[in-house]
This record gives sequence, structure tokens and C-alpha cells, in this order.
Amino acid sequence: MTPLVVVISSPSGGGKSSITRRVLSERADVGYSVSATTRPARPGEREGEAYYFLLPVEFERRVANGDFLEHAAYNGHRYGTLASEVRRVTQGGKHVLLDIEIEGARQVRQRFPDALLVFVVPPSGTVLVERLRVRGTESAQVIAGRMERALTELAAALEYDYIVVNDDLEGAVRVVNAILDAEPHRTSRQRDAAFLLDRIRNEIAAELTRSTDIN
Repeated sequence: MTPLVVVISSPSGGGKSSITRRVLSERADVGYSVSATTRPARPGEREGEAYYFLLPVEFERRVANGDFLEHAAYNGHRYGTLASEVRRVTQGGKHVLLDIEIEGARQVRQRFPDALLVFVVPPSGTVLVERLRVRGTESAQVIAGRMERALTELAAALEYDYIVVNDDLEGAVRVVNAILDAEPHRTSRQRDAAFLLDRIRNEIAAELTRSTDIN
């Protein structure tokens, strides 16, 4: 199996993080790339598990060094995927799952044209707004900002390979798992497909020749 670079994106409240956690808990062939950020750690978040928490000056130094596969600004903070994290997972023979925004997804696609991009959407705009409001942890101004950003993010969804509707979490997880199961078998991803097909054809041709000689 050739490990895939898999990006999952969605507007805030779309459910990408919940889906990502479930997929990771259910599959042994998928690993998670821990992102880096300049935002402060929240209660319960651990260094190297939730994020790598970097000071802004350290983040910029690593950008200048070319350490990031992708990086972007979101809500006043910097976020990025370290190339070393992606290598850590793929060199272990696993697909690497990136839970990132559209700007980062575009950068990943530039670096890895065959990356698999999945965009998660809510069943309706009303549901998305309800999910944002039910959290009860953000001001009306912050929620309005997330809704404005969602308009931009949804406009970019057709750049992705798949769109998954997250009406029911169980169903959405099943769809993402089905995509991960099927993608390695896509013809364009099977680097040895031509060799395999030639070998099968040669074996059939040889058997046909033997049958003809016998008759």
C-alpha cells in the first residue's frame, strides 16, 4: 500500500474534527499529523497531542526554514503542518490525515498533486448556524465571523475530490472510511498496475498458445 496524504476540511461546525477522531480510532492504517500553532493551549490540551504550541517568532523561523508543508492564519493565530510530521506517519506505512482549512489544503495539493481532499458539509446552513450557537462558548461577534468565513469555505468545496454531508456522524464516518478503502485501488494510484496487467495478459496468452497446440 502506498500511503496517501488525506486532507479533511469543513467550515467551523461542519464536523471535520469529530469525523477525524472517529476515523483515527477505528483504523489501524491511518495516522494523524499533529499541527503547530501560535495560539495558547486550552485547558486539557497537551503539547504534541493537540498541537505543537510555538511562539510566533519560532513559528516564523520554521516557516523561513521551509519546515512546513502548509501554513495559514486563522482567527488571529498561525497554524501549520510540519513536513516532518507527515513523513513520520507515511514512513510508518500509514495514510496521514490532515485536519486543516482550505488555504492549507491548496498548499498541500500543490506539493502533493495526488493528495486526497475531502470536504465535509452540514446538511443545511440552518444546521451549521445552530451547531455554532449551541456551543455557548463564543460571542455573537465571533459566531458571525465564523459564518462569514463559512461562505468563503463553502465556495471552495468543489476544489476537493469528495464532498461528504455530515447529517449523521455515523453515516459520515462510514462514507469517509469507504473513500479511504477505495482510493488506493484507483487506477491512477496503482503504480504497478501496468506491470500487473501485462503479466496477467502474458500468462493468459501462454495458456491460449498451449491449448491451441494441444488441439
